Amino acid sequence: MSTKELLSLFLFITISITGLSQADFNPNNMKWMKDWTSFAPNNTTYPRYDEQLPNIINKDTFLRNDIVYFMSGDIYVTNNATLTIQEGTLIKADTEKPTNLVVTKGAKLIADGTKASPIVFTSNKSRNSRKSGDWGGITIIGSGKANTIEGEGIIKGKFNPLYTIFGGNDINEETTVLRYVRIEYAGKSTNGLSLYALGNTSIVENIMISYSADDSFEWHGGASTSKNLISYKANDDDFDFTQGYRGELINILAIKHPYITSDNGSYAIEVDGYNKNLGFGKSKILSSIDITGATLITLVDESNYNHSRAAISINNLGELYLNNSNISGFSDVVKLDKTFSTLRMIETAFKLDNSFFNVHNEGVVTQNNIKDDTFNLLKYNRFTKTFQQPEEIFSAPLDSANPDFTLKNSLNNYMVVQ
Repeated sequence: MSTKELLSLFLFITISITGLSQADFNPNNMKWMKDWTSFAPNNTTYPRYDEQLPNIINKDTFLRNDIVYFMSGDIYVTNNATLTIQEGTLIKADTEKPTNLVVTKGAKLIADGTKASPIVFTSNKSRNSRKSGDWGGITIIGSGKANTIEGEGIIKGKFNPLYTIFGGNDINEETTVLRYVRIEYAGKSTNGLSLYALGNTSIVENIMISYSADDSFEWHGGASTSKNLISYKANDDDFDFTQGYRGELINILAIKHPYITSDNGSYAIEVDGYNKNLGFGKSKILSSIDITGATLITLVDESNYNHSRAAISINNLGELYLNNSNISGFSDVVKLDKTFSTLRMIETAFKLDNSFFNVHNEGVVTQNNIKDDTFNLLKYNRFTKTFQQPEEIFSAPLDSANPDFTLKNSLNNYMVVQ
């Protein structure tokens, strides 16, 4: 008997209470997505660029929204300079050579868009010809804490070694301010947005990353809080955490496609307690993340759902607490690697609360083949008795322009793990 069949033995079905609205039961409200997102960026015609940015920005610089900017090659913000980008500004990236924006340690990026006028980083290719990995991405390097043995590290990618050190002890640093920013068709040899050791006063809010060829978001250390983040059809992981990141995320959306994945497979959320290739001091803290309001979706149907894998991967003693969330289309809710050798360790590493899941396999997968009672990790959460397609569960999940992942039915229409 499978775990999902065992779960059915412990369920009860509660009928929705008359007089209460769906909102009273729905754990995730998607209104925060409206008016600043774009789910069909390849249909957008962007104007030609007016001005090319220098490859070294070593003094305070302001980018205006009446000019379209062009990045060609790696752009480094250095010398403690601040790069400020006005709301509504468009920055296009060269697709013929590796192109990244790298904000070095001590420097600062203030990209403070608005709902009506978001800041957009995108490919320089024309409409309907852009693709994943057209350019690199944005890397922001902070002075906060990381759990490498030395407390510092080297950022990933082929960058000038003068500008690649991250980490330190400035836990209160305001490393960056990012609000209402869209990053499109990035991920060439790096991630859409890489955040290294951000200080805890940094602001990362209302960010949408579309069609990244690598991870959409990746945190290395730091202790910041982020909210209203969207990863749309990334090739690799949507939200990746490592090297002692300890923070909170509020309202995140990952939309995956069953045929878009990396060679090693990809997850909506991947947590690594530490980077095993760089070493880990026992006195250092492990990555530990709290997420409220996650919607993790793979757009599968009856013909291709077997191509999906677990929504979440937890490795190297990482920890994740997920609540008020929806998970749908994946084979399982969570997969844990061989560093979790006992049920007690697993129970410490992963907690799911007040959430809903629609998966087609066991629910929990462990590399050490720990099966007894692992379904208790999902206790008190709601789930579907049989696997359902996204349009059966959500309001408008297949709308190409304005998808809506609000649950059609109240949570009380689904089974609960007792």
